[in-house]
Amino acid sequence: MSVSQEVAETTALKALAWLVNNEEVCSMFLGSTGASIDDLRARAAEPDFLGSVLEFITMDDAWVVEFCDTNALAYEVPMMAAATLLGTARTHWT
Repeated sequence: MSVSQEVAETTALKALAWLVNNEEVCSMFLGSTGASIDDLRARAAEPDFLGSVLEFITMDDAWVVEFCDTNALAYEVPMMAAATLLGTARTHWT
């Protein structure tokens, strides 16, 4: 199952908004990626960057649940959206 590019981008923008409004998770994202607050603003339209936000959120089930519950999304949507935005760049060895 997959989502369209439009749904993936909309989901990722919601994820970015959720991230920015969650101080603890946002700090971890910035620290882990080396991104700055300015990067969050400047790169918000880039599918690769938005995909990285979704990748980060999907690292923790609790974050997925909180994000999806906040946005009335099925729990699998962030993973599907990340796959759409990142394509083969998201392929894992596991």
